[in-house]
Amino acid sequence: MTTDVDKAPTFVPSTIAYVEDPARPVLTHARTLQAGASVHPHRHPRGQLLWAWHGVMRVICDGAVWIVPASHAVWVPGGTLHHIVTETEVRIRNLYVDASRQVRAEPDVLLLTPLLREVILRLVSGAEEDAAAARHQRLCEVALDEIAGLPAAPLSLAGGQDPRLVRLTGHLGRQPADPRGLKELAALSGASPRTMERLFRQETGLTYRQWRSQRKLLAAIERLGHGESSTSIAYALGYHSPSAFVAAFRAHFGQPPQSFLPG
Repeated sequence: MTTDVDKAPTFVPSTIAYVEDPARPVLTHARTLQAGASVHPHRHPRGQLLWAWHGVMRVICDGAVWIVPASHAVWVPGGTLHHIVTETEVRIRNLYVDASRQVRAEPDVLLLTPLLREVILRLVSGAEEDAAAARHQRLCEVALDEIAGLPAAPLSLAGGQDPRLVRLTGHLGRQPADPRGLKELAALSGASPRTMERLFRQETGLTYRQWRSQRKLLAAIERLGHGESSTSIAYALGYHSPSAFVAAFRAHFGQPPQSFLPG
């Protein structure tokens, strides 16, 4: 899926991600990125818990696109290619886990616990002075234990590989509220509606209609990250009513839209 923003500033990953040292199982890094910035595709030996305590990120990993609000984080195992684009200004607080500690095997979006949020903030703010302290090591162990037990969240959406499918999903990624049907949109890709339906099923595991529905819901999370109300989001994304939007959101995520509003 096309996710880059034209002329967006691009940043390199932190060098901390490449430090291999079992004696320091958890290292930290903090940065603030403006809306539309990106960290170019990369991989590193340390596993990464990627969390923006303020703002909304889009993370592309293993062919999936994840929209990540501040209530959630992304676990990226060491050696996994990933790419980050910011939807809003984000204040990132990362934990990098040494390869000697196998916390989780698969990349995933995770719902953070209040405990882990506070542990991350303490580790990041006190990284230098606590680096050799027993207290710091205990906090690292708490963080690792929490990461291992976090529940996954349904915030991913496969983008596919076929160039025709990528053109269409890229367009819908940029304009999720486009009111046109598949017959008109397929023409953008140089394929028939039947071919596009087949590609959606084969490469994303979803029908075209299912994929569009989920893309709208991810767009809703982006808008919630900007502080928009459920009513304005419902009408902007083409739902018949705010109640229809809330019902669809709750059915997919198991939570009302309000739970994703920025704190």
